[in-house]
Amino acid sequence: MITFKKIIVSLMAILCTVSVVAQDKLPVVYFTKEITPESLLKLYEKLDIHLTGKTGVKVHFGEDGNRNFINPELYRLLIEKVNGYFVETNVLYVGKRRFTESHIQLAKEHGFTYAPIDILDSDGEKDIDVRMFNLKHYKRVKVGRHFLNYDNYIIISHFKGHGSAGFGGAIKNLAMGFASPGGKMAQHATDVPIINDIANCIGCAACVQNCPANAISIINGKATIDKEKCLGCAKCIAECPLKLISPDRKKLAENVFLERLVEYAYVFQKEKPMVYINILANISASCDCSARAPLPFTQDIGILVSTDIVAIEKASHDLVSMGHHCEDAFLKENGVSGIGQVNYAEKLGMGNQKYKLVEIK
Repeated sequence: MITFKKIIVSLMAILCTVSVVAQDKLPVVYFTKEITPESLLKLYEKLDIHLTGKTGVKVHFGEDGNRNFINPELYRLLIEKVNGYFVETNVLYVGKRRFTESHIQLAKEHGFTYAPIDILDSDGEKDIDVRMFNLKHYKRVKVGRHFLNYDNYIIISHFKGHGSAGFGGAIKNLAMGFASPGGKMAQHATDVPIINDIANCIGCAACVQNCPANAISIINGKATIDKEKCLGCAKCIAECPLKLISPDRKKLAENVFLERLVEYAYVFQKEKPMVYINILANISASCDCSARAPLPFTQDIGILVSTDIVAIEKASHDLVSMGHHCEDAFLKENGVSGIGQVNYAEKLGMGNQKYKLVEIK
């Protein structure tokens, strides 16, 4: 005789089985607390991916004066294993990283000396027609011409804050990192910052000295931004010691910049096979493009590796917020939440926010 109790037990068994199956289908994010060349290589090997052909390793060389960028010695064993090339593009603003020769020289000064360096837009840019994707913001994207010279990419991202994006991880590294200066401008366009509580401005000129477009000046002891000159690069947001500068959300809707980042990343991901590595160390409120990025606001956490860009970004965000004892660490530290990147990337089908975190010791 079938009793009610037996039915309940059977249903529970079925639910547990479904749960296990669903868990097994989640994208895996491998994680280690050990931030060493050996642990990075071990984590990468867990993916059991054998790259063939020419491999580009997308990194960030660090702005001149920045002290938070990741020491390239961390990457050495992995680079040697895949026989990779360091790849980057020139930046939008004027500085050493704007011009190929000085960009490469700065990279070498920062220790990127043991593998070839390829500045992808050194021979110009290439337009990619993306009308077939029916994206919200773009019909064409601009990429460094050498992007197409590689068979696959490893995207190594220093996961940290950013004044306009909330955080900069794999999505931002992919979107801005492969875009030519024209592509970077297309993503930043009209993202002009504003000065809040201007009465509190002390006229220190930190924003003036670090504006690559000479768009900021001190008038009557207060900073003012020339919106016609502004590139929308967001450097001033990071440089203001009183945190008075922020994106003007009236000019650019809340998630538009984040959506633009994601759409550029989406296109590049479609073009080439990619593996994602996020380094959760030296986590400050500002990015490695800032010459005077603030000190880290939380402890080093570890390294994450995945083939799912959405899963690794969400896992990184979760771990940083957990370590900082809050729901959104970057919203807390720089007043901007970057979680819209993850939401929109999942909506476009780039990956899954639900993930299985597997710690490797």
